[in-house]
Amino acid sequence: PNIAGGIAMATALDYIETIGFDRIAAHEADLLGYATKRLSEFNSLQVLGTAPEKTALISFVMNGTHPHDIGTILDRQGVAVRVGHHCAQPIMDRFDVSGTVRASFGIYNDRADVDRLVAGLKKVMDIFG
Repeated sequence: PNIAGGIAMATALDYIETIGFDRIAAHEADLLGYATKRLSEFNSLQVLGTAPEKTALISFVMNGTHPHDIGTILDRQGVAVRVGHHCAQPIMDRFDVSGTVRASFGIYNDRADVDRLVAGLKKVMDIFG
């Protein structure tokens, strides 16, 4: 049996319970709102998925720029994102895109992380226009 995994899971749950689910949810909602506002500064960026009760992640595409190129540039700026079709090919077909960039936010993130994402995307714009 995965005893180490069980111990790690219990420790993770203790950590989450110490912070509190409500505080975590409020923090993540704040980051999502802030990131959504900041990303709206880019005319060439389209956020996909705007459900009112969505989790703290943003999937987006930028006109004329492949998601993998965006991911590579952001990685070089120290910003971690996921890129590709995220095992969700039907929704990619629905939006007629080959893939997206996905930024996820959690209790370990803050607004400075969102600002770094935005700065990295400005670098993408400098390169790809």
